[in-house]
Amino acid sequence: MAHCPSLRSESCVNCRVRELCLPGGVDSADAQRLANLIPQRMKIRKGAALFHPADPLRFIYVVHHGFFKTSFLSADGREQLTGFQMSADLLGIDAISSGRYTCDAIALEDSEVCPIHFSQLEVLSRELPSLHHKLNRILSQEVVRNQQLLMWMGNLNAEERLGAFLLDLSARMQERGYSPHAFLLRMTREDIAAHLGLRLETVCRAIAYLRGKGLVRISGRAVEIVSHERLKALGTSGSTPRKLRLAPVNAG
Repeated sequence: MAHCPSLRSESCVNCRVRELCLPGGVDSADAQRLANLIPQRMKIRKGAALFHPADPLRFIYVVHHGFFKTSFLSADGREQLTGFQMSADLLGIDAISSGRYTCDAIALEDSEVCPIHFSQLEVLSRELPSLHHKLNRILSQEVVRNQQLLMWMGNLNAEERLGAFLLDLSARMQERGYSPHAFLLRMTREDIAAHLGLRLETVCRAIAYLRGKGLVRISGRAVEIVSHERLKALGTSGSTPRKLRLAPVNAG
């Protein structure tokens, strides 16, 4: 991993994704104090690991820009991909309970993260109720996102899981000021399969199904959602469309 020059102290105040990140809801003076906990941004090259399972917790990382995946190996040696993180998302909160990271965090493209020393963050959060509230909110939202993934895997078929996944990505893109209709997938189809608990060939068939229904256009990693409403209504029970129970959750 390569480090970039020192971070300007006003970065948290002026960051374009501030409201989705830890400083969201914190006034400018207190956001400045949070910025002071970040000595420098770190550049993480595509394919490099930010941390590995069992590494000791030192930092919580905020994705400044770029894309990551978090995963661990199951008992039978299969990769279980727990999530994809983009700008304003936090990495490393899985280590808070035990003091050690529980997964790999791998950059899917050249990325930058803001490291925040966790022990200093704990002290500051006790001094700033608004920061403490925001941190608790982020932890709660992570629980909700994990519950949503379990719901997808337990209640939805392959096509519905893929549709829900694309809609969730769309909502997260929109929150960050990007188009919710057309975007690029930073992850591979193998990554998507590992995340949704599917086989690669099943994901490929699901993509073909959604294309055939005219719900999406997918070419390589380029995605265009043709109709959000029809994608949400994917799947039927008898003749009644079943709405996908989506609750997109941001990191802020």
